[in-house]
Amino acid sequence: MTFHPQYVDDVLSENFEDAKALFLSPLMAIHYAHLVMLADRGIVSSEDAHALREALDSISIAEVRATPYDGACEDLFTHVVRLLERACGDDTAGRLHTARSRNDIDMAMYRLRQREFILAVVDASLDLRDGLLAIADRHRETLLAALTHTQPAQPSTLAHYLLAVIEQLERDAVRLRAAFASTNRCPLGACAITGTGFPIDRELTSDLLGFDAPTGNTYGSIATVDYLLESVSAAAVLLSGLGRFVQDLLLWSTMEFGYLRLGEGFVQASSIMPQKRNPVALEHARAIASKAIGQAGAVMVAVHNTPFGDVVDTEDDLQPLVASMFRDARRAVTLVDAALRGSEFDVVRLESRAAEGGTTLTELADHLVRRHNVPFKAAQTIAGRLLAAYRERPGTSASAEGSGETSPKRLRDGGPLGATLARVSGDLLGVPLEYTDAEIAEIMSPRHFVDVRQTPGGPAPAETARALARSREALAADRAWLAAASDRLADARARLRQRAQAL
Repeated sequence: MTFHPQYVDDVLSENFEDAKALFLSPLMAIHYAHLVMLADRGIVSSEDAHALREALDSISIAEVRATPYDGACEDLFTHVVRLLERACGDDTAGRLHTARSRNDIDMAMYRLRQREFILAVVDASLDLRDGLLAIADRHRETLLAALTHTQPAQPSTLAHYLLAVIEQLERDAVRLRAAFASTNRCPLGACAITGTGFPIDRELTSDLLGFDAPTGNTYGSIATVDYLLESVSAAAVLLSGLGRFVQDLLLWSTMEFGYLRLGEGFVQASSIMPQKRNPVALEHARAIASKAIGQAGAVMVAVHNTPFGDVVDTEDDLQPLVASMFRDARRAVTLVDAALRGSEFDVVRLESRAAEGGTTLTELADHLVRRHNVPFKAAQTIAGRLLAAYRERPGTSASAEGSGETSPKRLRDGGPLGATLARVSGDLLGVPLEYTDAEIAEIMSPRHFVDVRQTPGGPAPAETARALARSREALAADRAWLAAASDRLADARARLRQRAQAL
C-alpha cells in the first residue's frame, strides 16, 4: 500500500515516532506473552514457537528506536512484523498473529503504559505527603490566621492547615488506586472486537503481562475508554487541589504576607532589580499543573461523542496527549515537594497575625455561652460590640483588634477590656458580665483559642498529633501498596522472560 505524502507527513511519521517512544517495549512484551500462550495451548508448534522467539530476540530495541519512518509500512506494529518476517520467514512470522488483532494489541499497549503513568503520579504524591507530614510535625504549635473568603477568620495552626492538604492527597491516592485497578485489566484475546474461535488462554497472557485479570466483554475491551478517563480524572482532581495549595503558598511568599521563604535553589533574581527574590518554582508548578489539567480536558473532549467502537480518536493521536498529561502531573507534584522541603516558615510573623481582625471573638462568644448560659446569638452580639467599641475609640490603631498573644494589651490602648465588656453586656442583657482585663486577654488569646478546639480533626496540638499519626499510617499503607504493585509488575516481567526463553 502506498500512502499519500501528505498523510505520511501529517499522520504516519508523527505516529511512528510517538509509538517508538511510548509503546515499543509494551509491544514487544505483548508479542512474547502471546507467543508463550499460543505455544502453551498448542496453537503453534514448538518448532515455530522456538523460531518466533529467536526472531523476537533478534530485534534490537535501540535500532528500532533509531529507525526513521520510511513509508514502507503503516505503523510501528507493521514495522516490527517486517523485522520478524526477515528473521524467520513470512509463514512462521505470520503464525504469531493467530488469535489476535492490532485492536486488542493497541488497547493492551495503552493499558501497560498507562499503569506506569499512574504509579509514577502515586509515587510523587506519596513523597509530597511525606514532606508535608514532616513540616506539619514541626509546626503543631505554630499559630496561623485561617482565612475564609480571603479574610481573617479564626486562629488555627500551620499543622492543621497542612493536614487538610495531606488528607486531600490521601483521597487522591484512593482515586488513583481505583484508577489503577480499572486500568490493570488485559484486553488481549478480544481480537478485533468479538474474540476468537481459537482455544486461547486469556488468563495466561494477562498474568504474564502483570495484569490483575483479563477484561470482560470483548466488544467493550476494544471500545471502552472509561478506564482511561478515570485515571485522567483522578490526576486532574489531584492537580486541582494541588493548585489551590500552591496559590496559598505563593500568597504566603509575598512581602505583604512574608510567611514562607523558599530555598535559594528555587527562586530567581531580577535582571535589573537586585532586591527581587521571585518564588518562580511555585509559579512553574502552578503553570505545569494548569497545563496538565488542560490536557486532561483535551483528552475528555477528544473521546466524547465518538462512536462506541474501534476508532482512531482514542488511539495513536490521543495517547501522546495522555502521556504528556501524566508527565506534567508528576512534574508539578515533585516540584512542589522539592520546593517545600527546603523552605522556611516565619513562625514569629505567622503568630503575630493570628488574632488580627478579631479572629478570637468566636471564642469569647463561646465562653459566654459556656460560662453564663447566654444564648449564642446574644453572646456573638456582645463580642461584636466589644470589637466595635474599640474600633470607634479615637487613637485606637489598626492593630488594636489583636495580634498574637499581645493583642489584649493593644486592645487596652483603647480602654479597659473588662469595663467595656461589662458595659456592652449590660446594655444587651440587663446584667453586666464582670471580667478583669487579664481574664479577657486569656480568653481572647489565639493560643487559648486553638488549645480548646479539640474537636476531632481540629487544630489543638494534641488533636493534630493524633491526626499526624493516622496520616503516617495511611502513608505507610499506600507505600506498601505501591511497592507491592511495582513488585507484581517486575515479577511478571521476570516470569515472561523465563517462559519465553524456555520455548
